[in-house]
Amino acid sequence: MEKRPYHHGDLRAALLARAGQTLRERGAGALSLRELARDLGVSPGAPRRHFATKQALLDALALDGFERLVEATAAAQSSAGRPFPERLDAMARAYVGFSLSDPALVGLMFSAKHSPEASQGLREAALRWVDQGLALIRDGQSRGEVREGPPDRVALTVLAPLHGYTGLASSGVPLPQTPDQGLDDVIAAIARACAPA
Repeated sequence: MEKRPYHHGDLRAALLARAGQTLRERGAGALSLRELARDLGVSPGAPRRHFATKQALLDALALDGFERLVEATAAAQSSAGRPFPERLDAMARAYVGFSLSDPALVGLMFSAKHSPEASQGLREAALRWVDQGLALIRDGQSRGEVREGPPDRVALTVLAPLHGYTGLASSGVPLPQTPDQGLDDVIAAIARACAPA
């Protein structure tokens, strides 16, 4: 039996990259620390120095996903002086673009954060993303651009349609034959639902 070395440079990053590829190609059920070690040419025990269990690896993938989503959303809304509809549009497009670029990762992110085994870091990253949306709603309310009401309830009228749209788009449901595949209409409907009475 051939003995494989442990050293690989940045093994943690390599494991995450390979795990992300496996997730996209074959799903979370196909992930195995032993198989990842074989793919990367390291000893079977080497991945456990970074991820004690498969769940720890899944948490790390989801955490990385939420951190990148928070970054993408923040970059899209960087101009704080813009009116709410413009910032909503930027946030919505950032979320949809991120979600459609890696639907398997987004599915993992939203299921992993609810797992009883989810790490504190993963929960905190998910909350940072939620807080971005709530901050957008609160700011819009303070400027009279968003209807009154509990920000979490108003935010639901933003997230639910966007999450539904990305679910439809990533599952292959035929979307309108427009350049944006109907996303403009979805965002316009969300803006109307957020507008003051």
